[in-house]
Amino acid sequence: MTLTTLNQAKTYLVGGAVRDGLLGVPPRSRDWVVVGSTPEALLEQGFNQVGAAFPVFIHPETREEYALARTEKKAGRGYHGFAVDFHPGVSLEEDLERRDLTINAIARDESGELIDLHGGLADLEARVLRHVSSAFEEDPLRVLRVARFAARLADFEFTVHPDTLQLMRRITESGALADLAAERVWAEICDALATPRPSRFIEVLRDCGALAELLPEVDALFGVPQAKQYHPEVDAGVHVMMAMDMAASLAAGKPEAEVVFAVLLHDLGKGVTPEDILPSHHGHEKAGLPLVEAVCERVRASGEYRDLALIVCEHHLRCHRLLDMRPEKIMRLIESADFIRRPRRLDGFLAACEADYRGRKGLGERSYPQAEKLRTALDAVLAIKARDLDTEATGPEVGEALRKARVEAIALIDRG
Repeated sequence: MTLTTLNQAKTYLVGGAVRDGLLGVPPRSRDWVVVGSTPEALLEQGFNQVGAAFPVFIHPETREEYALARTEKKAGRGYHGFAVDFHPGVSLEEDLERRDLTINAIARDESGELIDLHGGLADLEARVLRHVSSAFEEDPLRVLRVARFAARLADFEFTVHPDTLQLMRRITESGALADLAAERVWAEICDALATPRPSRFIEVLRDCGALAELLPEVDALFGVPQAKQYHPEVDAGVHVMMAMDMAASLAAGKPEAEVVFAVLLHDLGKGVTPEDILPSHHGHEKAGLPLVEAVCERVRASGEYRDLALIVCEHHLRCHRLLDMRPEKIMRLIESADFIRRPRRLDGFLAACEADYRGRKGLGERSYPQAEKLRTALDAVLAIKARDLDTEATGPEVGEALRKARVEAIALIDRG
């Protein structure tokens, strides 16, 4: 049976909006597919076309995306290596067949009737992420997309179908992940880290071998032992995943990808700890800095993400020890992390440090008073300005007097 009427365009709600509606989740956006129409016809109705490679249009009033039904066939390497056909005769069946997962290949017509040609409803019921067809292999980005969906839908306990996981392994082993543009990888990482359980993203990538290809510095943490008195979970990789999920839970349902990214990278130095000193990881903070730099450069992380990841990597242990630190050392931490010039950075830093501190087996409920102390210390420091000093010093001496007054202000916190 054909679902296409060539002489009259039909519009269908597709993808995430249908899936999320069936799961009872508020959809983030609504996407539509138009069958039996042309770019010219949509433009005449006031739609605005976005991009030249794919026939996607923005509705003039709702600003929602409408795409002409299309087919895609692999014709070369990379993101642009597809032959796209979107003539009016492309059917809804053909359009749905090119989609990644069955749960994303359900459509709803204008009367509200569901059109499920690939078993998406059954897979929603079974909580399974399963590929639509063998065309899944043509786009290596789908390896990351499946892992991201596993994280986004973690509250529903979705699993990856064994056949789909096997295809993901095959894509990884083929070396096709190397063809992905860094910008596309980074976009998937950011979306995945802003989900309720970002550890699932890492777990699924690791299950298919993709973590070792995309983030080998993170993959190297798994199997590395830590001192049990500080880390009852022992395994460094397991700790990182627990800390990521803690960061997501501390954000009250709205995880900040920037913070979770910093947590993901905060212990990279443990992956290069010499075996003869294990399970100790003395100096792992400094050892991790060049590894954080390497990851950020490879995935083209934005400057804000990179900067936060670096200061969390370098200073997270100092933050944990804050209650026992002398005022001079607290001042040194504030200066080194550049909190005086960039006080807004403090929130992300403290969120990442608390997630690290509590993201350990059996220790998730402990408090983190270090955060309040550092906030109070920074407030005291910022309250003291050079113009308020009672001094006749000039030049460099003003800076020295200012710093001395700020250290004293930190000392006064403990005195009451």
